[in-house]
This record gives sequence, structure tokens and C-alpha cells, in this order.
Amino acid sequence: MSPEIRIVIADDHPVFRRGLHMVISSDPTLKVVGEASGGTEAVSIIRTTQPDVAVLDIDMPDKNGFDVVCEVQTLPSVPKIIFLTMHSDEALFNGALDLGIHGYLLKDSAVTDIINSIKVVASGQIFISSALSPFLVNRSRPADSPQEHKPTIQDLTPTERRVLRLIAEDKTSKEIADLLFISPRTVDNHRAHICQKLNLHGPNPLLKFVLTHKHELCSS
Repeated sequence: MSPEIRIVIADDHPVFRRGLHMVISSDPTLKVVGEASGGTEAVSIIRTTQPDVAVLDIDMPDKNGFDVVCEVQTLPSVPKIIFLTMHSDEALFNGALDLGIHGYLLKDSAVTDIINSIKVVASGQIFISSALSPFLVNRSRPADSPQEHKPTIQDLTPTERRVLRLIAEDKTSKEIADLLFISPRTVDNHRAHICQKLNLHGPNPLLKFVLTHKHELCSS
């Protein structure tokens, strides 16, 4: 008999979470050892139960899926990670794979794919929802010609990187100012300079950036 695969599920929607639990438990080789409704709780349960696989919603209260992965990567026993999301977003997809996750499922196909995805990632392979296969092709396709320099977090000053990490922790400009002993106006100037250096535009550009580049913030 194959060894049992131990799983933690984290999703803030109880009906969806319960549905996944029921589907997973229908396979005798899989065992759900913990459930969480938010990121902080997920980290605690993963630390306590040491599962083989953690199924994490990207959008959770208090800590999102990226935050959870950054924290559990420091644990002695790191589970394979499957991300759940409603968003067919290529930047988010690439950010997740750069962080080292093993599975990426769209929620509308999760019930159908969840058992197979758990078994695939538990064996050390990658599982991606079929609807996202073009993203995987784009990711593996080599560039036709040398690309111009694309700005990264490493182009920022140490202070700007610290401001960006605090933004990733959902700190307001006033909270960041208090932590860094500077004025809120100075924080706003740093925000503007970061957007300029990283060529970020549109509504809430920094929040979107830190979500999709969590892997760089973890290591910078």
C-alpha cells in the first residue's frame, strides 16, 4: 500500500474548504490533518502537523499565500505547496513559481483536479491547471533577442527596499514613518521613487508588485 499523504487546507471560505476536505478524504491514501481559515493560522497548523502537502488559497486574511510560503520555508520540514486562486493572472502565476510552489490550481477546476494535484506534487513534480498551460509555455520559451534591462528590487536603495517590505506587511504610510523614524511625507516620497524606478503605474501599483514579487522580498 502507498504511504499516506498528509495534507493541510487553508482557505477563508468555509463551504469551499469543507468541499475540498470531503473530496480529498474520499481517497484512502490522502489524509487531511488540519484546516485553516487564514494565513497566520495556516502557518501555525503547518508548523504543528508537518504535512506533506499544504493547499493554500492565495487571497487569505492577515497573511496571503505568498506570506505563508515565505514563513514555512524556514521550517525544518517544508511541505509541498499548492496554490488555489480565482485569478488567471500571468504575473501572479510567475511569482508563485519563482517562490518554489509545486502546484497552481484555478478554483473553478479545483474539485476536479485536487486529488491528482496532491499526488503529483507529493511525488516532487509540478501540477498546473490545464487552463494555465499557455503561461507555462511562455515561461519556458526563450527570448528571441536580448532584452533591455528590466528594473528589479535590487535597483532600489536599502531604505526603499525596507519601505517595500513594510508595504508588503500592509503597513500604512504613518506606520512606516513611525517605524523608520521619518515623516509620512518622506514615506510618500519613497513610494513615488519606488514606482518610478520600477516603472509601476495604475491603481495600487505597489500592493500589486509586492504580491507578485514576494519571493524577492523574502530574500532581499
